Amino acid sequence: MSTRIRLARHGSKKHPFYRIVAADINAPRDGRFLEQIGHYNPLSNPVDVRMDETILRKWLGRGALPTETVARLIKKAGITRAAPAAQTVEA
Repeated sequence: MSTRIRLARHGSKKHPFYRIVAADINAPRDGRFLEQIGHYNPLSNPVDVRMDETILRKWLGRGALPTETVARLIKKAGITRAAPAAQTVEA
């Protein structure tokens, strides 16, 4: 099962509000998701981005890949991705 961390659009016409969710890659954009990670409100000033860091790290650890937009939001929120274990390479 491939998993993506992506945005699910909510809100009314011309007033978008997004949830950051972990979803199966084949699920529709606003359809079924596995777990809600946070939310993103582009209309507030300043832009409101909130994520539960422990849930985010759990899904990243399981191999879920964020979309380009979510990756930008993760960076904007100041959450650094956990570095994988260093592998030693001998020449």
